[in-house]
Amino acid sequence: MPNYVELFRRFPSLKVGVVGDVMLDTYMWGHVERISPEAPVPVVSLDNKEYRIGGAGNVALNLHSLGAQSFVLSVTGDDEDALRLLQLFGSQGINTAYCIRSRDRITTNKTRIISRNQQMMRLDSEITRDLNRSDEDSLVDAFKRFLKEVRPDMVVLEDYNKGVLTEGVIQRVIALCKEAGVLTAVDPKRKNFFAYKGVDIFKPNLKEVKEALNLITADADKLQLQNIHYELYRHLKHGISFITLSEKGVFYQQGETAALLPSHLRNIADVSGAGDTVIAVAALVYAATRDVQQMAAIANIAGGLVCEVVGTAAIDGRELLRETERLLG
Repeated sequence: MPNYVELFRRFPSLKVGVVGDVMLDTYMWGHVERISPEAPVPVVSLDNKEYRIGGAGNVALNLHSLGAQSFVLSVTGDDEDALRLLQLFGSQGINTAYCIRSRDRITTNKTRIISRNQQMMRLDSEITRDLNRSDEDSLVDAFKRFLKEVRPDMVVLEDYNKGVLTEGVIQRVIALCKEAGVLTAVDPKRKNFFAYKGVDIFKPNLKEVKEALNLITADADKLQLQNIHYELYRHLKHGISFITLSEKGVFYQQGETAALLPSHLRNIADVSGAGDTVIAVAALVYAATRDVQQMAAIANIAGGLVCEVVGTAAIDGRELLRETERLLG
């Protein structure tokens, strides 16, 4: 039986870079006592306001909470929200030395207005067009410095379709990692789904795969998922397909080795951010072990655990270790 305590003890020695779309999540909690005289809308009296790390930053947060040395590489606006976000990263011990600030963009900020635990409205402030060539070059230059100075064990590309992971950035980052012998893991989105050629771990969810491959129906049975892997491999020539199946668990295939792991029963409170946790745990376990079965089994547990918490939350390393020993030991 694997020694899970020993495995988790190795996490602090691992260095992981996260490249992708970082964002600020703003939560405004209030209460409603009346309807506005100006329009038929509720008036929310603000009680509390909170800022959290969102998007690709949540992957970095999960890596950090597991003890790994976590680095964020992204492009933000040159604005107040960027300052706030960088401060949040700093307070969590996440390195932002390789982040770029651009005058051509604004920092993505998603503001949720909540009353009685119900989201009443969300305001999105963002620019989602691709980075311009100059920002793209700056980010790739920062990435080259990161590889040389930090020598990471793993790089995660976390795509939220907000324009940071352009086709050019994706191809150059993967090529640089291959050259340096650094592992790569990807959480893709629809827009650049087939741009991630040659990555080590490709982690879409079943819905994203079905959309990308134009599958009308795709049951989550092993045979069909293996066919999906071969179809993905035809496009990507990647190492591992790791497909999350929401309440049905996860599927992985590496070469001819494939398995479908059912999820563990949980009290699901909120699925937001579960994908960020799964890719963070999978990347870390694989970097430490090169064992695809262990990677999938532990990431599967982590995805379920984080769904028990309301809101986007980072995984608790000690709790994950306890559950891993309980369910896999």
